[in-house]
Amino acid sequence: MRWLRHLFAGDPVARHFPPATLDAIQRAIAAGERGHRGEVCFAVEGALPWRLVLSRLSVRERAAEVFAHLRVWDTRENTGVLIYVLLAEHAIEIVADRGIAARIGDAEWQALCACIREHFAAGAFEAGAIAAVERANVLLAAQFPAEPDDNPDELPDRPVVL
Repeated sequence: MRWLRHLFAGDPVARHFPPATLDAIQRAIAAGERGHRGEVCFAVEGALPWRLVLSRLSVRERAAEVFAHLRVWDTRENTGVLIYVLLAEHAIEIVADRGIAARIGDAEWQALCACIREHFAAGAFEAGAIAAVERANVLLAAQFPAEPDDNPDELPDRPVVL
């Protein structure tokens, strides 16, 4: 059944994440990162490529691949976090770099995923994405507050459409 969801997914990214929504997410990421030393990345994928569906790659494994591909790990303090959305499977994964994982537990990230799911189930994709970004920013600001003279923006803020 999984392959059917990917085969007939169409282009859900364009429907649920139009340019104006991507702009709003980008602004939320940029605004939040001014308050902490972390780096938030948001990636959305409509459906997996066939080779990945056939290889039975899990959503978690795909999120880890995207984390590596986007170089979210490549920050000075290992404080990158990826919010990954796979629309064909209604799946959300959070991948946090080791600097974050040492301070913020899985329960916090699972609560963030639940928040997104609630919004998405109601058809509020922009609101859900922004709520997730804002919640991630709050978690990061509590553990990695910004330093006034040293807070570089190490990764692009623009959401990535895969």
